[in-house]
Amino acid sequence: MPVRLIALDIDGTLLDSRWQVSEANRNAIAEAARRGIEVALVTGRRYDFAMPVARQLEAPLTMIVSNGALVRSNDGRTHLCHLLPRRVAEQVLRLTKSWREGAAVIFDRPAENQVMLERLDPDDSLRYAYYSRNKEFIGLANPLETCLSEDPIQVMLSGKVAVMRDAERALRGASFAEAYALAVTMYEHRDFAMIDVLNPICCKGASLAEWATLRGYAREEVMAIGDNHNDLEMLSFAGIPVVMGNSVPELKTFGWHETRTNDENGVAHAIEQFALREAAPCA
Repeated sequence: MPVRLIALDIDGTLLDSRWQVSEANRNAIAEAARRGIEVALVTGRRYDFAMPVARQLEAPLTMIVSNGALVRSNDGRTHLCHLLPRRVAEQVLRLTKSWREGAAVIFDRPAENQVMLERLDPDDSLRYAYYSRNKEFIGLANPLETCLSEDPIQVMLSGKVAVMRDAERALRGASFAEAYALAVTMYEHRDFAMIDVLNPICCKGASLAEWATLRGYAREEVMAIGDNHNDLEMLSFAGIPVVMGNSVPELKTFGWHETRTNDENGVAHAIEQFALREAAPCA
């Protein structure tokens, strides 16, 4: 069956190691859109942090953001929204108090106070670069629990890989673990990891499947490209799963298609091989 929907992870997949979108990737995406193929960016990023990437692409886009918690068009229209109940968020914050230094609560708000922190530390070498690019969206609440005036999108933890593995074990072993889902992203080469605590029905794969159903696409018509642990369910759902050459080793154990690395235009090569060869040009 021809590809009707292409689902693309952003970091480590669409973006190269310098966080740039290559001309080859832009051209392949534009050509896919010209031929009538829907393109979705499926990312752990917040909508506003994903949009600078989306604006570089000459195509109408579906934005499946925050690891599936929100589905929007790139014009800002919301199609699906799955928030984390605030009582669960409060329990999670209590459980993970030992990892509070790297904790944030993310809300679906227009701009101000989207990302709530206990403190903004310029000496935080792990996270301050991200925070500095998002200052207009950041608010402070100490203790962090006091920001929970409404249901958030997620609770986010970040830190060194070993530290986050400890936090992940605590979250997976909690007595109320069925009340949330975890999306874990590990960057071993940077010794940096993130854990997103989400509504229990959320992950990239579940939201991609939900969106495909709403759009009337069979899973065999969906192609997905990813590189990290939080892409697993998305790749498992897709009829054509493609892992990046630079992906984490786990994703290479499933026998899925493998494309080139993110520094070798892996997205463009995969689109050309699996989508453009099958899609006839629009009249």
